[in-house]
Amino acid sequence: MLIFNCTEAASKFFSRVHKGETITPVEYKAPSPVIEDDEPDSSTEQWLVHAITVQRKNVLFVMHVKTRYCVILADAKKADVEGVVQRFADRWLNGVMIHAINHDLAQWIDADQMIEHFRSVCYSQQFYRRSHRSAQKHIDEIAWIFKERAAERGCLPPDEMAAMVFDEDMNDTPRSSKGAKDYYWPLEEMIVHWLRQYCALEEAEIQEAKERRKQVRREIEALKHEAWLEEYNRQSSIT
Repeated sequence: MLIFNCTEAASKFFSRVHKGETITPVEYKAPSPVIEDDEPDSSTEQWLVHAITVQRKNVLFVMHVKTRYCVILADAKKADVEGVVQRFADRWLNGVMIHAINHDLAQWIDADQMIEHFRSVCYSQQFYRRSHRSAQKHIDEIAWIFKERAAERGCLPPDEMAAMVFDEDMNDTPRSSKGAKDYYWPLEEMIVHWLRQYCALEEAEIQEAKERRKQVRREIEALKHEAWLEEYNRQSSIT
């Protein structure tokens, strides 16, 4: 099950008025005031949802409470619960899988098993009016950057691919939170979570996958640096 914990702004986004009556999927009585105090359930994914307006369009920030992985949905249609959930699920799945494939992790993924488990989790959703102070701070930071970039470029991300690039950029930013001994990267945390929850890997296999990802990441950074040096030298020879 997907649990969407909605801020006041997100609760308003998901609500509409019909013949004087407010229609909303958001329940105000959550299982507990604190998300982490809910009854543990390995098949439940807890997300915090916040909504803002950028350039007169609705933008949703959906952050995984455990890993701080964030999906940003720009130009979201107000009160379109089904459409938002589908778009969110597609972005989450595609974002994780594209990163996994680009970092040579496909060997650890059983696609059929993974998709079946993912669909079973996303099949049902629950919306609560509930906040999370620490995750909200991280959302506020991302929202500020999003607004700055939109102002610089004069528009929101033009398509889902551009949006996924922004997602990955934000999720590849080191963060800290209460209880964490050191800084962590939400993208890496989500990849580990995904391999554990949706690919049913043993811890030894997860460690192997993590090391392979780090190795490929270093190789990619080395290629980028080499390309930068080549361009720098070319420009220097011209001038």
